[in-house]
Parts: sequence; structure tokens; C-alpha cells
Amino acid sequence: MVRPDGGRPEGRACSHADDLEPTPPPQSDVCLRCAARGRDERRLRICLACGHVGCSDSAPGAHATAHFESSGHPLVRSAEPGPQWAWCYVDEVYFQPAPSRRP
Repeated sequence: MVRPDGGRPEGRACSHADDLEPTPPPQSDVCLRCAARGRDERRLRICLACGHVGCSDSAPGAHATAHFESSGHPLVRSAEPGPQWAWCYVDEVYFQPAPSRRP
């Protein structure tokens, strides 16, 4: 579900949310490009199109964004513990989980 404010004050919508297939499993539990450089980055993002795992923009490599730029896969979700959220690089909106429905 897109946050009511779209993650931005002007309240943008996302044109990609309806195209989501079931989320593929993560390809790894670390950012492989960071690991190859000896870094143990924990601010990870999972690509919702293919399961690629990359580090966030606040990490030195920004490998999740690099994956988007090379693949065109627009949606990622946080792999960090705590509240779950997702981001669309193209439309620049945050997503939050839909509220659970109770009978």
C-alpha cells in the first residue's frame, strides 16, 4: 500500500505497484559487492523484481541504487529488522505494509 502522502509532501502515486509478482527470495543475505571489498554492510535493500540484495544509499557503495540503474527494476524493500517499507526509484514513493485485517 502506498502511504497516503506518497512518501513525499506532494503525494505522488506509483505506476509500478500493480505489476508486482510474488517477491522472489533474496539472492544473498549480504551485499555481495560490499563483501567483495571487505565491508559488512547491514543497511540492505532487496529488489522486488529479482531478489538482488544491495546496500542502501547511506552506505559507501549504494549498490541497491546501482542495481536499479543497471537493471531498471524500480522497486526495493528494506531488509533491515523493524518496520517494513519499500521504495519506488522511478516514482519516488515509499510503501508501507497494508494494515492486517482482523475478522
